[in-house]
Amino acid sequence: MSAIPLDQASRLRALMNAPPPRPAIAPRRRARVLAIASGKGGVGKTNIAVNLSIALARRGRRVLLVDADIGTANVDVLFNIKSRFDLSHVLRRQKRLDEITVKIDPGLRFIPGASGLADITDLSRDHRAALLDELSRLETQCDMLLLDCGAGISQNVLAFASAADETLVITTPEPTALTDAYALIKVLSQSTGTSLISLVVNQADSPREARAVHERLAATAERFLGLRIAAAGQVLRDPCVGLSVRARAPFIRQYPRCPAATCVAALAERVDRRDSDPSDSPGFFNRLISFFN
Repeated sequence: MSAIPLDQASRLRALMNAPPPRPAIAPRRRARVLAIASGKGGVGKTNIAVNLSIALARRGRRVLLVDADIGTANVDVLFNIKSRFDLSHVLRRQKRLDEITVKIDPGLRFIPGASGLADITDLSRDHRAALLDELSRLETQCDMLLLDCGAGISQNVLAFASAADETLVITTPEPTALTDAYALIKVLSQSTGTSLISLVVNQADSPREARAVHERLAATAERFLGLRIAAAGQVLRDPCVGLSVRARAPFIRQYPRCPAATCVAALAERVDRRDSDPSDSPGFFNRLISFFN
């Protein structure tokens, strides 16, 4: 048997002594961010946010619901919980977000908002930096990050909605609610813009009425704004919703077979079906930072 040449032997020894190759590190998947907003109050935005978060968690998603209505936060009322700490403690750098997070269900956590605080754009640079720094930690800790934004077209709403992957605009068939929903959509279209704006028609008497409302608003947005508004679904008018609110309980728990609960389960399925891996796109935090720059 012929001897191995010296240069070849040296290469073999080097290969044997070399450390094993490191496995490729996959990019960390970040949460898909869903902003839930409305043109006016009283259309059931927070109620839908609460029940949708439960429905998504039941589908196996790790969900984090943030009460992003800085000033008039009230998600905790529908969950019937009283948290000792909230976002105001984060803004004052007294707590971190993970320290004020409340576990609601398996797969569902909640961050209480801060009632009575100023608009986010009126916060001091340090306070705003504290909030944005903490928000940046959330992106790899869950699958779905739901933001219950305030009603109207405040800077808070524009900031969170513009940074989200999708905005669900909640309206009812009432003319005033539709007018204000269109105003919100118009302002959003003129800001940095979300990747997708969808409409949820709440308190509809029938699926036909909900479709008619969406078609009317979508046609107006396409004609005057050049914007396509997707139909996310509807939540039918249901007396069980009012009963649940008075009981301070999500209707999807209190009356799981009621029409409104069935509608929210269908909405969760549609939202979940659109889910994709957004790890290659700029994160929520980066987009939120750009809004203030």
